[in-house]
Order: sequence, then C-alpha cells, then structure tokens
Amino acid sequence: QVQLVESGGGLVQAGGSLRLSCAASGRTFSRYAMGWFRQAPGKEREFVAGIIWSSSRTAYADSVKGRFTVSRDNAKNTVDLQMNSLKPEDTAVYYCAAMLRPSVVRAATYYDYWGQGTQVTVSS
Repeated sequence: QVQLVESGGGLVQAGGSLRLSCAASGRTFSRYAMGWFRQAPGKEREFVAGIIWSSSRTAYADSVKGRFTVSRDNAKNTVDLQMNSLKPEDTAVYYCAAMLRPSVVRAATYYDYWGQGTQVTVSS
C-alpha cells in the first residue's frame, strides 16, 4: 500500500516556476514507477511526466518537454516536478501517481495509487 500527498501548488505568473513535491508512504516506494498527471476544468486527466524506480528513464508529454523536469529521491520517498516557463494552459490540478511496473506508462488506468492533487494556476 502506498499513500501519496502532493504539495507545492499555487498561483504564479506566466513565465514563472513552481516545484511540486509528492511524498509517499510505504516501504516499497522504490519499486514503483511514478507519474505526474494534470486535469484542467472540463478536460480529461492527462499524463505530464513519469520516472521509473531507478531514475534512469523518464518520459514527458510533448506540451511540457523542455520546461518540466521530474526527479525522485528513493531515500526520502519523494518525487518532484520542477516546472519552468509556465504558461496559462498549464493551469490544472496536478496529481502524482504510483504503479508497480518497471517502465513509465502514460495511461492513467495503469496506476494503482493516487494523491489528492494540488492546484496550479498560471495567470497571463
């Protein structure tokens, strides 16, 4: 069982930066691939970024590639999402998720555990 709690959301102007963090409980955190998703009002939840247990492989949505960076610290049971050059279209509730698979998967249905989400609002 893994419990996930996100933090770091807030209001930022376009072009600014935010760093989201996801704290996980559970002794087997290091075995899980982790993903970040977001959901804007009236839209479906979409994949943002993912990272496998060893941090040797990451994946990003095309819309955030080059602006966002995902990282994890298995000793601290955390996974972070550094978001730079934010745009108004990045406004959404951001969720972290965990799945017991050796690779990053973009489909939300494969993830076993979800956090409660944190709001990110980017003003123009």
